[in-house]
Amino acid sequence: MPFQSFLKILAHPVFTGLNFHMPMIIDLSHPLVMLKGENGSGKSTLLHSLHYAMKGEQEEGYIYRTDGVTVDPEKVYLFDAEQHNPRNQLHLFEDQPEMKEFLQIASHGQVMLTMFKDSFPNLPDGTMLLLDEPEMALSQSNQRRILKMLMELVDKKGFRIVTATHSSVLLEAKETYVIDLDQHINRNIIPEDMGVEGQSTLH
Repeated sequence: MPFQSFLKILAHPVFTGLNFHMPMIIDLSHPLVMLKGENGSGKSTLLHSLHYAMKGEQEEGYIYRTDGVTVDPEKVYLFDAEQHNPRNQLHLFEDQPEMKEFLQIASHGQVMLTMFKDSFPNLPDGTMLLLDEPEMALSQSNQRRILKMLMELVDKKGFRIVTATHSSVLLEAKETYVIDLDQHINRNIIPEDMGVEGQSTLH
């Protein structure tokens, strides 16, 4: 059964400040969504907003509605490549000396590849994985590697993935669905009944 989901943000303190029209409608129908935009356009804010909404949580000033959500709240996982970098949390690996040693000697890029190779595939089938700039510190060739890994998570484990990114490798891949927050337009054709609600007035 295809995944059908729309997030409708009715009010949000940050997006209102950025002069987005409300309601802001985010199409999550595609299993591999990329959030594109300049620094400060709201990519990370939207990613965290999705996390709250899919978990069924609420934040002050944030009013949303979800249509067709089929994600188990217990299977929603947010990974911020900067905030959640395991290299900055070595205390969590006191009982895993080999992993701790690896984290101490590995580069940031090597750690990120390990997350994609070993950690993310261990999440439950049907996970909704929210990634904030996972390409950080990765070469273009390794960005192509993680694109392949993302596609495998979708195809083999039924993941739904939303990624905030600046990577042209991820944004230009034919397998991804791009939401451009600079103009809040989708690269794919928006259904006519969706109208133009949510279009940004930033230029």
